[in-house]
Amino acid sequence: MADDVGGSSPALREIDTSQAGGRYTANQVGGLSPARRELADTSPVHVFWLSGMSCDGCSVAMYGGNSPRIEELVNGQVVGAPQIMLHHPMFAEDAGAAFMDAYRLAAEGGLGARYILVVEGSMPDDQSMNASESFATLGAGSDWPQGKRGPASGDAPVKVTDWVVALAPGAIATIAIGTCATWGGIPSAAGNITGSMGLTDFLGSSYRSTKGFPVINVPGCAPVGDNFNEVLKELASSLSGAKTNMLEFDELGRPKWQFGETVHRHCSKAGYYEEGVFSHEPGDNECLVEIGCWGPVVQCNIVERGAINHMGGCMIAGGACIGCTMPGFPDKFSPFYKAPPGSAISGGTSRVTGMAIRRLRRMSMHNANTEPMWDSAHSKSTGWAYANDITNPVRKVNAFFYKKLQYSGSVNHHKRQKKQPLPLSRDILRQKGVDMEASVPVLQEHLIRREEL
Repeated sequence: MADDVGGSSPALREIDTSQAGGRYTANQVGGLSPARRELADTSPVHVFWLSGMSCDGCSVAMYGGNSPRIEELVNGQVVGAPQIMLHHPMFAEDAGAAFMDAYRLAAEGGLGARYILVVEGSMPDDQSMNASESFATLGAGSDWPQGKRGPASGDAPVKVTDWVVALAPGAIATIAIGTCATWGGIPSAAGNITGSMGLTDFLGSSYRSTKGFPVINVPGCAPVGDNFNEVLKELASSLSGAKTNMLEFDELGRPKWQFGETVHRHCSKAGYYEEGVFSHEPGDNECLVEIGCWGPVVQCNIVERGAINHMGGCMIAGGACIGCTMPGFPDKFSPFYKAPPGSAISGGTSRVTGMAIRRLRRMSMHNANTEPMWDSAHSKSTGWAYANDITNPVRKVNAFFYKKLQYSGSVNHHKRQKKQPLPLSRDILRQKGVDMEASVPVLQEHLIRREEL
């Protein structure tokens, strides 16, 4: 069981990154054969959380996720997933040495259990600085593991980057949550004084966890909490022996099932783009490309998954996508809220083609908005005045050719409906002589006549 708890065979460590075009799957990286699944390890998995150059927004996003909830993972209530022992500075009951003790044991190799390392926030370049100089710290020198190089004295704060160097080699998996941790994000933008970088850049492309994984990246500023919680659950389950078909990562270590599609492809406003109708200001309901939306080229699932509790999200709320999940954020997407250069061509083309598309769709919509019975009776059974234009000759001609194309090579249900007799009780109130134009007292109230409306 040594290979299943905290270690892996050399064969699992030596992963050919050229496989599947650089993509990793659960079977290619730390995957478990059927024989090993029988030896599934159901013991708890510790999760050590470190925050570098961070605003803590990723922690808030994680705690707001509900598929599954972090509480369910911590309490061992998720079927097929091991219990998660979360060590997080923001949510821990303990503080000081009592809280840091588990970090020290894990770094020393004395924890006696498997652990996953989660890093939030970018990595500052403080390893190149003196031991007393730092940008982000956690704990004091007295918390540092024995025998490892670290703080100069017992009272000196420990750099977060020191903890990353100490914990990453022994982790069964290392997850970077949020764009700061994955690609460097805002702290690494042009003009920064910290030399910040993403976790992959900090650890190097040759880094592998004890199960053979490179750094797993769940980007977003802030990320969708459900994305991270789902990855944590699936990863812990897979490494514990449970069978999962979800774990597949792209060439940048992103969960492929979450970041394989662009924002635009699933955006609720995408239909306006092909019709050439664009928003003029944030909050408008039309396509947002011309006010700075990069959705057509940004890989993110927020419009289909929602921000919190499967609700909300930038584009849903009328805000343009500024590319916060992408490695080039923020510099390659600035200035924000300015139309991307490519939109001049694509947007201009959609304006021209969209004029024809909109008109053709209106014709189809009008045809779909009439019952076959109304076509036969040449009138609509509705009291709404705007709908009584079924006898418009232009629309009748359009409908004729539309149905010719629609039913070509198939059963012509339009012709069959024309042979269908109209129901004799249609418009029954008029047949029985009920005067619907008169005022009728109902419960001592006055029913307003149509003319009064």
